[in-house]
Amino acid sequence: MIAPAPPTDQAHLRAAILDPAQPVPQGLQDGAGRPAGRRFSVYRNNVAVSLTEALIDGFPACYRLLGDETFRGMAGAYLRVHPPASPLMMHFGQALPAFLDAAPQLARMRWMGDLARLELALRSAYHAADGAPLPHATLAAIPPEALPDQRFGLVPALRVLRSDWPVLSIHVKALDPTAPTAQPGAEDVLITRTDYDPQAHLLAPGDVAFLAALRAGDTLATAIAAGAAVNTDHDPAAILTLLMQTASLTASLTAAEPAVQTN
Repeated sequence: MIAPAPPTDQAHLRAAILDPAQPVPQGLQDGAGRPAGRRFSVYRNNVAVSLTEALIDGFPACYRLLGDETFRGMAGAYLRVHPPASPLMMHFGQALPAFLDAAPQLARMRWMGDLARLELALRSAYHAADGAPLPHATLAAIPPEALPDQRFGLVPALRVLRSDWPVLSIHVKALDPTAPTAQPGAEDVLITRTDYDPQAHLLAPGDVAFLAALRAGDTLATAIAAGAAVNTDHDPAAILTLLMQTASLTASLTAAEPAVQTN
């Protein structure tokens, strides 16, 4: 008597779905009780295609610059090493930047990993929690002599990305071929979300230190000093204006009150 095949557990099923080189799991049957050979292969292919399409949707600039064939090939390798850890597809692709960093075929495109990080940051900002932006009237009502001692929070959707490459310029050019060609050089990027529409902004030298001080709960005077320590020509008014225009500042605190950690 031939013993029945052992039941297929979730681990084996998951591994077989993501790796076309693996055989159909033993004991897997179709709706009619027959071995699920061809049907399983079709299902496996559909899963790979769906996950690849999710990566294309989530990383449109990377997709355009790599091209359809190259991106799909790399996506196929990626999804087998880094399958979804959550049923929420908005989380899929978190490890793609590091995967692209290590890809030998991208040795001449080492900025690709940071480009993926920028696209992840835009997605993360879109799904971030809401904040309570500081009203313009509230900021205007603060006496000028009291401003240096104020502490301002940052909304949860705000993101900062630092890159050794002109990552924002590359991103813009990838999505708009008529945009100027990216010039060599590092770029710092601020991502804001106004009315659920994430936007990327190029930061000036010193802005990152200024923002880090605000995020740490330091006073405005300390943040200004932090920016000036990096760039003696740093303009705090410009970054403050951008934060206000994009509804990225939260309510101010007096120097005697505890700072609020927003994200």
